[in-house]
Amino acid sequence: MLEGLTPGAQLPRREIHQRFGGRPQSGISPSSRARVVMFFAVTNSPPGTGFFGGLGDDGFLHYFGEGQNGDQQFTQGNKAILNHQQDGRTLEGFVTGQAGATYLGEFTLADFYQVDAPDPTNPHLLRQVIVFRLEPLGDLPVPLPRAPYAPARVFRIEAAPLMLSSERHQPLRRSSRAEKNELADRYTQYLERIGHETRMLRILPPEEAQPFSPSLWDDTARELVEIKAQVTRDQIRSAIGALLDCARFVNAAGLVLLVPTRPRPDLLALLKHTGITVVYEDDNGWVREEPATDKTSSATGAGPVSTTPAPNALNAGDGDPDEGITSWP
Repeated sequence: MLEGLTPGAQLPRREIHQRFGGRPQSGISPSSRARVVMFFAVTNSPPGTGFFGGLGDDGFLHYFGEGQNGDQQFTQGNKAILNHQQDGRTLEGFVTGQAGATYLGEFTLADFYQVDAPDPTNPHLLRQVIVFRLEPLGDLPVPLPRAPYAPARVFRIEAAPLMLSSERHQPLRRSSRAEKNELADRYTQYLERIGHETRMLRILPPEEAQPFSPSLWDDTARELVEIKAQVTRDQIRSAIGALLDCARFVNAAGLVLLVPTRPRPDLLALLKHTGITVVYEDDNGWVREEPATDKTSSATGAGPVSTTPAPNALNAGDGDPDEGITSWP
C-alpha cells in the first residue's frame, strides 16, 4: 500500500510521481525512490493498443503490458511487473481519467498469458501482447470495465453461424521484412560460427511455372528453416504450411521455425504436434525446442509429420542427396 494513500483517492498523476517517483509517461512505472512498481490503466483505450485494464470473471485485473510496436517483450516495465515479488517491490494500481488518477490499491501478480491484438500503428496488422493477471489485495474502490480476453481453462469447441465471404473481415497479418532479415542474419551468422553451411533453395515442382523457396536451408544439418518476425497464430500457421509444402520435395532431416521469441504454450504445442523444431532467442542466446516424439501425446493420437519426400519429388534419387536441389542464384 502506498504511504498516505487509501484506495479510491484521486490526485493528479504528476503529484503521484512527485511523491513516489517513477516514470510519468509510462503505463508501467517502477520507482527508484520507493520499493514499488506502479501501473496505470486507461480504461477507454482499445485492447492491446494502450495501457488497458479490465476486470475478469475470475476477480483479477487483466492488464496489458507495455510496448507499442511489434510483439511485446519482457523488458523494462513488463519485466518489473513479472519480477516484482522477487525484487521485493509492491505492485500499486491506478486507473486514469479526466479527473486524474484514482488509486486502486495494492496488487500481486498471479500469472500472465499472451494474445494476438491489432497493432496500434495499423489495425490491419497483428502482434502478440502480454496480459498480466493481477490479484487485488483488497476491494476495488471503483467499477472497472470487463476484460476483453480471458484464457480458456478447459478445452471446448463451439458451433458458430456460417458467414458469407462478403461478411468476413480481412485477415489480420503482419509482415516485417526488415525484422525478418535481421533475424535471418543473426541466425545465419550463428550457424556459420558453429561450422554449418547455409544457402537458399529454389523448388520448382513438375508442371509448375514459378519456383518457391524456404527462408533458409541449413546444408550441414539438412534442415529446412522458415523464418517469421512475429509469433502470432496466423504467422505460426503460415510457417507450418510453408514448411510442409517444401518438405514434399526436399529430403530434409528436420523442419525448423525461426522466430524472435518463444511462442505461447498452445502454439508451441501445435509446432511440436506437427514435428517442427522451434528456434528463438533469449537472454542466453539461441534456444532450440525439439518436437515431441511420443506419438500418443496428442489428442488425436497422430504422430509427428514425416519429412520424407513424396514419390517423384525433386530429390527422390538414390544417389547424390543434393539431386534436384538448386542453389538460389
